[in-house]
Amino acid sequence: MTEQQHSLMVPCAAAGQRLDAFLASQLPGQSRSSLQRLIEDGQVLVDGRQPRSSFKLEGGEQVLVTVPPPVPTTPLAEAIPLTVVYEDHELIVVDKAAGMTVHPGAGVDSGTLVNALLAHCSDLSGVGGELRPGIVHRLDKGTSGLLVAAKHDIAHRGLAEQFAAHSIKRLYWALIYGSPAEDTGKICGIIGRHPTERLRLSGTARHGKPAVTNWRVLERFGAASLVQLRLETGRTHQIRVHLSEAGMPLLGDPLYPDGGRFNNLKDTRLKGMISHLGRQALHARVLGFVHPVSGQYLEFQSEPPQDFQDLLSYLRGLVG
Repeated sequence: MTEQQHSLMVPCAAAGQRLDAFLASQLPGQSRSSLQRLIEDGQVLVDGRQPRSSFKLEGGEQVLVTVPPPVPTTPLAEAIPLTVVYEDHELIVVDKAAGMTVHPGAGVDSGTLVNALLAHCSDLSGVGGELRPGIVHRLDKGTSGLLVAAKHDIAHRGLAEQFAAHSIKRLYWALIYGSPAEDTGKICGIIGRHPTERLRLSGTARHGKPAVTNWRVLERFGAASLVQLRLETGRTHQIRVHLSEAGMPLLGDPLYPDGGRFNNLKDTRLKGMISHLGRQALHARVLGFVHPVSGQYLEFQSEPPQDFQDLLSYLRGLVG
């Protein structure tokens, strides 16, 4: 099945209604909660802008609703190879490959980490929901590195509490354009839906959630730098939004603007390697947490994938 689009003109009689309530009255095949999820996911535009569910209509607006094709209620187990870093009866830590989506969602119902985990593990926690069994946190499709999943509900709740308390240790490596003026810094603000770009988030959104990213320069190469990032919060696209809006965009990021930096590079080989990367140069390198059952502190490290390392080696050679 393909996605469906509904174009609605808000009548004057609907002035004062909440957007989600209006849509529920116009689209009887959709529940109010499902419509709220569509709004949250940026699938609803009011006069070309992304609103909140509580947006009050004035009448005369043009509303465009995109309904993605349905995904299976329960993901199917698929024998997809996984790099398992640690595993016991309570949880599993994997080194996710770049290009793998974490869980099924709009337009994606196979080839995800969840599909692979269902084949690898005999049981996964159900707390994450039918489409996200065992999933406590996520990494963007293009981001590689360490991720932990829970095998039962007690482990899931214990890990979720640590993520909520921001006590999980998460360190990322990223390759960014340019050379920051300072060696370290801290980016604070809110992250919410971009006002006009459906797939992006922004630190200038009218509504959002607090986000804090600490960064430190590890190496400088002139045209680019290797930075380490420590997250205090875990918002969607947090690192990508913060670095892009701070003037330190990630090499290869296909979604967030680089301010023309790629086009301005004079090194054609470097440009070719960034193009070959085909994604943001971001890797979840360190993951540390207290085991939710044993109470033991566990910490794991992961080396970046080969294409990231090749790019890093080339940059080092420029200043070596």
